[in-house]
Amino acid sequence: MTPISCIITDDEPFARKGLEGYVVKTGFFDLKAQCEDAMELGAVLMQQPVDLLFLDIQMPHLNGVDFIRSLPNPPKVIFTTAFKEYATDGFDLDVLDYLLKPISFERFMKAAFKAKDYFELRDNSSIAEYLFVKSDGKLEKVIFDEVLYIKGMENYVEIHTHNRKIITHSTLKGFADKLPNRKFLQTHKSYIVAHGKITSIEGNMLHVGQHQVPISRQLREQVIHSLINQNKL
Repeated sequence: MTPISCIITDDEPFARKGLEGYVVKTGFFDLKAQCEDAMELGAVLMQQPVDLLFLDIQMPHLNGVDFIRSLPNPPKVIFTTAFKEYATDGFDLDVLDYLLKPISFERFMKAAFKAKDYFELRDNSSIAEYLFVKSDGKLEKVIFDEVLYIKGMENYVEIHTHNRKIITHSTLKGFADKLPNRKFLQTHKSYIVAHGKITSIEGNMLHVGQHQVPISRQLREQVIHSLINQNKL
């Protein structure tokens, strides 16, 4: 299994140090950074997207819940906090787990294995080369290599290929979870693009064959970074 890249964010130095020790002991996490608050974390994520955040909730300037809500395509999250009342917010955001301080190693490992199971399942599902979606009363086969881009429209998505457009009932986030990360990239709160179909970037627009797809200001640096790492530019 590929190590799970992660970042620890907490305004308390001792809390960061304790989590660092736990993370190292697992053997399957790759700790990329430690941050003191959400503002520092946001700057790090612009340069280095990761799989998972160990994120404190009660922090100065911007709390962890509001920070995650501000991201159009956040990593998976394990919240860490001393306040039980935030549990509902955490689960509403579809986080992997919620750790109440002080965190025992036994409880940490339970959350760690939950994360490991999630990413293993995601990686195994990404081996598939197609999926079926319901559209216009029938099941349509969508071959990943034929997709140019996906556009989100509230509770529906449009799947655009070279020769057809398929509309299916789903949120963009829900549909993104079914796609292999190695092939697709979110460029905007309403758009996901196939890496291999991008031909050029001009300003805040991606050229995908004869189509143009926007890049949001918030995601531009992440998009450029990801494309460079994929050797597409």
